Amino acid sequence: GRRYVDYVGAWGPAILGHGHPADIGAIVAAAANGLALGATNPLEIELGEAIRAAMPSIARLRFTSSGTEAVMSALRVARAATGRDLIAKFAGAYHGHADGLLVEAGSGVATLAIAGSAGVPGALAATTIVLPYNDLTAVTAAFVEHPGRIAAVIVEPVAANSGVIAPAPGFLEGLRETSRAHGALLVFDEVITGFRLGLGGAQVRFGVRPDLTTLGKIIGGGMPIGAYGGRADLMELVAPAGPVYQAGTLSGHPLSMAAGLATLAEVTPDRYVALEETATNLTEGLTEAAAQAGRTVAIERVGSLLTVFFRATVPRDAAEALASDRAAYARFFGSMLDQGVLLPPSQFEAWFLSMAHGPAEIEATIAAAHVAFEASLG
Repeated sequence: GRRYVDYVGAWGPAILGHGHPADIGAIVAAAANGLALGATNPLEIELGEAIRAAMPSIARLRFTSSGTEAVMSALRVARAATGRDLIAKFAGAYHGHADGLLVEAGSGVATLAIAGSAGVPGALAATTIVLPYNDLTAVTAAFVEHPGRIAAVIVEPVAANSGVIAPAPGFLEGLRETSRAHGALLVFDEVITGFRLGLGGAQVRFGVRPDLTTLGKIIGGGMPIGAYGGRADLMELVAPAGPVYQAGTLSGHPLSMAAGLATLAEVTPDRYVALEETATNLTEGLTEAAAQAGRTVAIERVGSLLTVFFRATVPRDAAEALASDRAAYARFFGSMLDQGVLLPPSQFEAWFLSMAHGPAEIEATIAAAHVAFEASLG
């Protein structure tokens, strides 16, 4: 088979690269003790404590089998805690494939130009309010229009499903203040950004403390996983202590816990510093390659997440991202693939760098980009 320099990274979990010995060894060792046990296992407690230590907003947490389940559960807690029914999300944000959240959900949906999904009842979609990212005025207006009805605002603190869109200065802080002022909860969906933008995720990087957080991807080391957690008073609502039901046969699976623990042991602060440097070098090289080819692009990067937008300026929201030149990106993608560099096939997916990317891989990527940007001109 062919070898590729991979920037898909299993859509985010593979921060150590593929088949890292620490992950494989931990999985094999855990499997020797049995697979699904139907009871809490010590690894579950250890991983939970590691996550709590990294994210001060999480006093308690529960594991699920996917990020979708984590978001479903967190929003159920939010509705129970507030006694309200509406959820506010942002256009282009993907929060899993739960029916009520498949509304302007970005990435693959954006690529197909489909607003949502078949099979989603209108009554469910009506419980979701969709707002433009980076627009605090629209957020305030939604609370005024729906007084006492919005249970939570859920946000990707760095939007990554319309391509990478950074939060404008003050946006996350404004969400914190506005939601609190109106009696709603703030939920950070850190399934992508958790342990990717640093040990504390986006909430520590930007210094904004949410009420609830959802996690996935990296915390499972490539195995299926999700988690949600937050303030103790909110998590006390979850059964068996409280009235909010959530369970799963394979939640807290020993193999996922083992792989997650092995991964978190590897992602030390110094390695995040090195990863940031790698991402900076790649971004600078891509910028120079595009300029030499005469191809107008705008590259947005936050940590080890980046997108090359085929447009003149970095977008502030999904609507601006959708104005990118998709045909040019398709030509660029095809040329890179032919040269052995695997990118997300959609203009609206993030590139994921890993700690396995070294100088040789970055140099090869930049060399390929010189050719691919020329090819993108058509």
